[in-house]
Amino acid sequence: MTTLIFRTVAPFLTALMVLFSLFVLLRGHNEPGGGFIGGLIAVSAFAIYGIANGIAAVRRALWFHPMAISAFGLFIAAIAGLMSIFFAVPFMTGLWVYPVILGVEIPLSSVMLFDTGVYLVVVGAITSIALALEAEEDA
Repeated sequence: MTTLIFRTVAPFLTALMVLFSLFVLLRGHNEPGGGFIGGLIAVSAFAIYGIANGIAAVRRALWFHPMAISAFGLFIAAIAGLMSIFFAVPFMTGLWVYPVILGVEIPLSSVMLFDTGVYLVVVGAITSIALALEAEEDA
């Protein structure tokens, strides 16, 4: 049973939690956080949204099938690891590039790419499991 208040607040809470999960993802290597914890926070946000509005609303909100999200994340994580081979350094060695965008130097790393892949794998896999369990419960 969901109340009107919960159904009204759930989309805002979901958006806030997804933004917080991205914050945790992006600060992951300097302070506690990273792809795994950020992904778990995002999945919690989708779970709250699903409890309030049903699994059909969560599937519409995701745009892509959860396992496709997971597969893309695994692909990104693998690319991040394999990039080091092309630069003749050991596998999974962090590589950095410093592009200047609009006059601001932005440090980008293969480690961040790997963390983003982990984030997507966690979001896709656990959301897929949660949706499958909820669909099974509804049947």
